[in-house]
Amino acid sequence: MSQNPLENQLSKAVIEAVEKEYGATLETVEFQATRKDFEGDITVVVFPMLRTIKGNPVQIGETIGSYLQQQVEMVSKYNVVKGFLNLVLSDTYYLDFFGSVSDFSTYGADTEKDGAVMVEYSSPNTNKPLHLGHIRNILLGDSVANIVEAAGQKVYRTQIINDRGIHICKSMVAWKKFGHGETPIETGKKGDKLVGDYYVKFDKVYKEQIAELKAEGKSEEEAKAEAPILQEAQETLRKWEAGDADTVALWEQMNGWVYEGFDVTYKNLGVSFDKLYYESDTYLLGKNIIEEGLKKGVFFKKEDGSVWCDLTDEGLDEKLVLRSDGTAVYMTQDLGTAVQRVEDHPDVTGMIYTVGNEQDYHFKVLFLILKKLGYSWADNLFHLSYGMVDLPSGKMKSREGTVVDADDLVEEMEKTAGSIAEELGKIDDLSEDEKSRLYHMIGLGALKYYILKVDPKKRILFNPEESVDFQGNTGPFIQYTYARIQSILRKAEEEKGSENVAENSSLHEKEKELLKQLQLFPETIQQAAENYSPALLANYTYDLVKEFNSFYQNVSILGADTDAEREFRVKLADAVAKVIKTAFNLLGIQVPDRM
Repeated sequence: MSQNPLENQLSKAVIEAVEKEYGATLETVEFQATRKDFEGDITVVVFPMLRTIKGNPVQIGETIGSYLQQQVEMVSKYNVVKGFLNLVLSDTYYLDFFGSVSDFSTYGADTEKDGAVMVEYSSPNTNKPLHLGHIRNILLGDSVANIVEAAGQKVYRTQIINDRGIHICKSMVAWKKFGHGETPIETGKKGDKLVGDYYVKFDKVYKEQIAELKAEGKSEEEAKAEAPILQEAQETLRKWEAGDADTVALWEQMNGWVYEGFDVTYKNLGVSFDKLYYESDTYLLGKNIIEEGLKKGVFFKKEDGSVWCDLTDEGLDEKLVLRSDGTAVYMTQDLGTAVQRVEDHPDVTGMIYTVGNEQDYHFKVLFLILKKLGYSWADNLFHLSYGMVDLPSGKMKSREGTVVDADDLVEEMEKTAGSIAEELGKIDDLSEDEKSRLYHMIGLGALKYYILKVDPKKRILFNPEESVDFQGNTGPFIQYTYARIQSILRKAEEEKGSENVAENSSLHEKEKELLKQLQLFPETIQQAAENYSPALLANYTYDLVKEFNSFYQNVSILGADTDAEREFRVKLADAVAKVIKTAFNLLGIQVPDRM
């Protein structure tokens, strides 16, 4: 990972110091943040230098520190603790940095890099509404797309909608049998919820039929296979694949209801896509690729006619890519879809797949096969693997109707945010419409932040009440700080002092800490993009807000001793607010001007 500009500058100076004082050449210099109990802004780690310079690490630190203090303007003081050289940077250095940023509202964004990245997320089944598990997927994918874009990469946002298969046919059969022709308009239900109800209904009837067959003496396995409702679903799938007009018409109608429902949820969550792919279109893709792969020797045929890829040299096993009857498996489809995406978007040089960690092995195999097939972009494929979301009440099951519906959850979050905001009592003069927008912003911000602040690989126990707390590492706490800064800026505008204010020349310790944190923002965006981890950005923002609140409690902004100090502190508060807003935008979270 590249060093930040400060480390680059100091690296050159340290290498020069070692060259002058010891006649030796250092390849790299290792830095770390100075520990809180020592004075300093950045620390040079001396121990790795002992491979190049022989001597006592404390003495080496003293020699380099002395050289830097004399020769490098930004280094005002130093101290050595064992093998650690702690450097104190001058106020001028931080003031120069602050003055060098012309606009903090665009600060942190990088210049555009070559090529584009496609980010896939959401990718739901069309037999049920989106739920809490989908929410983690959607929020991760959306935020990673934003962050990668801010780091300078062109991004295409996409999803593949799983709109075919036995699960869809189950909802269709149940609706035909028990729905009496009802529609979302008649029932007043969102289409995805209506279709989801019939998926649950199918499972209920299926279980009843299994119990009846077992009571007649059938084994569990026989009962499951012979249940009439399942056989109807299987027949519906066969008819769909054969292109039966009535079956396809019902499939289109019910999927249409679901898409309308999904669109409402996506709008509610504030996410969108550039390109949609449908499994009903892509499931036949990939067969030509298999033919090509057979010619190249990437795949081989078994006696029964099935096609496989041998990955044993890579420590994996043999993978089926085409069944003996010539029908596709998921791998066939995913190979075809990946190639199709690059054909549709020729500037794509890599893809990020946001899919749960139960698919880790599948993606390992997919990426390996694409590399073996010789696609240049296959080196830049990444599985954004994430852990499941649990609730205090336990795991969710779609078939049994025990999932937490995404729309219901957002609505619940809004209600909770509203009741807490009412208690704080600072919004009495807002209209009902303004309050409603504010509660949506706080509730959704709480949900998104709670999920995104956790490393994607970790499992989450989602606690709605905890997420809406206005204290601690939460979205509302950060939104509240942003609103507080807006209030300060409004007052500052009302009490504007003289126009010609002298430049501030020295810094309070709390101002310096805040500037240090602001300076890390561009680097944090790059790290979050390189690691595909919104958690790095979320926790950076929390640290920035903690520093601001410490500054706010220890230093008077509007009551500063001089006009120069007041002006500087107002500008500093404004810069912090702009960085909070940018960071939260990248997480897909809005910030309110009042709270």
